Amino acid sequence: MAQPVISSTGLYTPPQSVTNAELVASFNAWADKWNAEHAAAIEAGDVQPKTHSSVEFIEKASGIKSRFVVDKSGIIDPDIMAPRIPERPNEQISVLAEIAVNAAREALERAGRDPKDVDAVICAASNLQRAYPAMAIEVQDALGTSGFAFDMNVACSSATFGIQTGADFVRSGNARSVLMVNPEICSGHLNFTDRDSHFIFGDVATAVLVEADDMAPDGSWSILGTRLKTQFSNNIRNNFGFLNRAAPEGVGKPDKLFVQEGRKVFREVVPMVSGLILEHMRELNLAPSHLKRMWLHQANSNMNRMISEKVLGREATDLESPTVLDTYANTSSAGSIIAFHKHSADFAPGEKGLICSFGAGYSAGTVFVERTGGRIH
Repeated sequence: MAQPVISSTGLYTPPQSVTNAELVASFNAWADKWNAEHAAAIEAGDVQPKTHSSVEFIEKASGIKSRFVVDKSGIIDPDIMAPRIPERPNEQISVLAEIAVNAAREALERAGRDPKDVDAVICAASNLQRAYPAMAIEVQDALGTSGFAFDMNVACSSATFGIQTGADFVRSGNARSVLMVNPEICSGHLNFTDRDSHFIFGDVATAVLVEADDMAPDGSWSILGTRLKTQFSNNIRNNFGFLNRAAPEGVGKPDKLFVQEGRKVFREVVPMVSGLILEHMRELNLAPSHLKRMWLHQANSNMNRMISEKVLGREATDLESPTVLDTYANTSSAGSIIAFHKHSADFAPGEKGLICSFGAGYSAGTVFVERTGGRIH
């Protein structure tokens, strides 16, 4: 049985970024306009006025300071408050596939891998641009890889679910090289007129190459073990889908975009995730002291602080639990992979770490890894 490893990772960052100050200015201008248009109803007590957002509120609630996006102008325009991404003809590569390919090419290059040597492509993301053909097949075509490709969605946990799926393919012999991509245009499903969540998401794409150890480059990462968990909850939800077309009166409702009960999510997800990590560590005979670093899902700095404290038995240092949340915001499935991509080069052979994601579903995944000899260039 082949041992699966992570050979390399790739990252594509959009060129445009929106600061909290820019986002707050657009939201407050929109709120003032909305309040003026509904002044009579507000005065009569029929509706509540929209309250202003602030940079201080955003940073205290989330730890986010800015986010990268594929379209900035529409987001910060008080009359639009949404990204405006032109629809492309079917003959042109789709936006989601394009950013996935950008991340994938970096991963392939870092591993010294020819695309033709890749046996499978998995596109694992929260929001896929279309139902079919699968985004993964379009990525496969653009890269020129062989074998098969398919899409999967487990919200913010999609990457860890994708890594386990790729690792299982390697163990079973169904593939020796699996490219898993996470294109996330999260700004497209965010309600920028909701004060409690208008700041949460950003856009990005990541890629992870999972391969058999006998073909992997020096400096790859042995996958010591993976665990997945799901538990149904309505506290994070997005109801948009093809059935909305059958009920057009519902298309404009807020729950067709991202909605969540933030306090309930915090209260329920923290023990679920920390419990999963500790249980998986016991199964692998690992102690907290064996972990050099935890690359956690980048959703909320306070949540990550609590999870790492429950795992380590103390507050984690910035080195032990690095964050990219401040500059990337929540990028759904890509967050933990960005952290891993940016904060793993200092590992020596034999040192261990944890990639962990969690989100809507609820869903959670853990991937324990150990650095092998040499370094990936």
